[in-house]
Amino acid sequence: MDLHLHDTPEEVAALPQHHRATHDEKLIITASSLGTVFEWYDFYLYGLLTAIIAAQFLTGLNPTTSFIMALLVFAAGFIVRPFGALVFGRIGDLVGRRYTFIITLLVMGLSTFLVGCLPTYKTVGVAAPIMLVVLRMFQGLALGGEYGGAATYVAEHAPNNKRGFYTSWIQITATAGLAMALLIVILVRSPVTGVGEDAFKAWGWRIPYLISGLFLVVGLWLRLKLHESPVFQKMKAEGTSSKKPLSEAFGEWKNLKIVLIAFFGAIAGQAVVWYTGQLYAMFFLEKMLKIDGLQANTLLITALLMGAPFFLFFGWLSDKVGRKPIIMAGCALAALTLFPTFHALTDAANPALAKALASAPVKVAADPAECSSQFDPVGTNKFDTTSCDIVKNALAKAGINYENVAAPAGTLATITVGDKAFTAPDPAKVSGDDKKKAIAAFTASVVGAPAVAAKPAEGDKPAVAAKPAVVGELSKVGYPTKADPKQIDKPKVIGLLFYLVLLVTMVYGPIAAMLVELFPSRIRYTSMSLPYHIGNGWLGGLLPAIGFAMVAANGNIYHGFWYPVIVAAATLVLGLIFLPETFKRNIDD
Repeated sequence: MDLHLHDTPEEVAALPQHHRATHDEKLIITASSLGTVFEWYDFYLYGLLTAIIAAQFLTGLNPTTSFIMALLVFAAGFIVRPFGALVFGRIGDLVGRRYTFIITLLVMGLSTFLVGCLPTYKTVGVAAPIMLVVLRMFQGLALGGEYGGAATYVAEHAPNNKRGFYTSWIQITATAGLAMALLIVILVRSPVTGVGEDAFKAWGWRIPYLISGLFLVVGLWLRLKLHESPVFQKMKAEGTSSKKPLSEAFGEWKNLKIVLIAFFGAIAGQAVVWYTGQLYAMFFLEKMLKIDGLQANTLLITALLMGAPFFLFFGWLSDKVGRKPIIMAGCALAALTLFPTFHALTDAANPALAKALASAPVKVAADPAECSSQFDPVGTNKFDTTSCDIVKNALAKAGINYENVAAPAGTLATITVGDKAFTAPDPAKVSGDDKKKAIAAFTASVVGAPAVAAKPAEGDKPAVAAKPAVVGELSKVGYPTKADPKQIDKPKVIGLLFYLVLLVTMVYGPIAAMLVELFPSRIRYTSMSLPYHIGNGWLGGLLPAIGFAMVAANGNIYHGFWYPVIVAAATLVLGLIFLPETFKRNIDD
């Protein structure tokens, strides 16, 4: 079918709003949405493979720091998204919506495909993570222009009374892209495909990236068939389009005020709820609850597939009752229920860990002046100069939840596991190999140590005697090294993950329509893109890295949730006071 909607701007102007493009609406939504799904697939693929990327590109760091650094590389794509919004938003308001999101799809697709071709750290050293960061930044720039273009394009074709429903198809694309990435990762790493987990970690992780080349071809084919938005055509014909969209959108108080209200009163809360409910939840399952990656992916994709239709439901509902009540309700529920939800998730996903946390809590008593954050971005801190650092480093590497207790100055740090206490070695009294042995013995007594196989003498190197595994106190009192798949209450885990996805659909489903309706058409692409990508790129995209850094610094596996809870609560208050309702506005002006 020909997707050319109206041959001339005069035809567009002559048609009533509620009759425009009804015969091609489904094809417009499909073509726009599929291209956006492919871009989200590309962008979130890295998030699913963070642990593997850390092993391939960030070797040489301790496991906790390596994972957080991998999250920061992930966040690099989010950091540049607002700059992409400025660049492509300006082009979209000057040149057109369709032209711009064809470019963004091309940049995203090529960048993702090239990630699958990158050499690893073992091959080229530090050049590997540098190249990875550069490609992530290109992905972020592309996504910064993609969302605003797709949302604006679909909204400007939609009838006034169906705009929330029509744009919710764009909103579902982020979750659909994440679900598609999850599905492909699950299939590739499954033994059924002949790859398996070990091969996937070694080289199979490249396959999902290389598949993106096919998606790029399909996406470009679809978008090249589309024609320009009728609203943009009308503006061009009447000469009312903006000549300086950036200065008009952000240099004039009447428009800047709306940008600030949209950001603080809606987008900020939406962003943290989205990234907590989907990405941070997945990281929490793997890193904190120690669930196998494939198992965690499977549980999450099940919840995503169950929850995805609610993007459309809440988009449709926002056409009936308004955008604001639904978004505010989602923020309120998130602020009130994130902590109990993740506590319940621990009980259901790793009951042995939950039991150990309750029956044998771990406490660290130390002089606060001796304690440093266990986040080491450059990998140079050995955490062996104070007794507090020795204690916390051992627990951080093991991923153990603990409570901090302040001790008098000069006191050696102590770990208490249940009713047993273990005092750290004094770094001031031992040095060199003696210090290494003392720390290793202390760590083994608390955390345990794996068996070491015997090694014969090689050249100048002496033979190494075999060492049996050491069972630490944490294992004795029930702290598991991995979640037992047989003990996972899968229906309950999926139900809790579904609830988190439901919160995401409430805050995210109606927001595209609201943003489109808040701004005049002449600067719409620019005005809505920047606050959206500052919120979702910075507040949301940095959430996993910030959350895990907070956990590393504090020791409590739930401590990172204070970040989304506070932001969601602030958005609720500001949104209730300042955010206008928009669902009955005409967006042609």
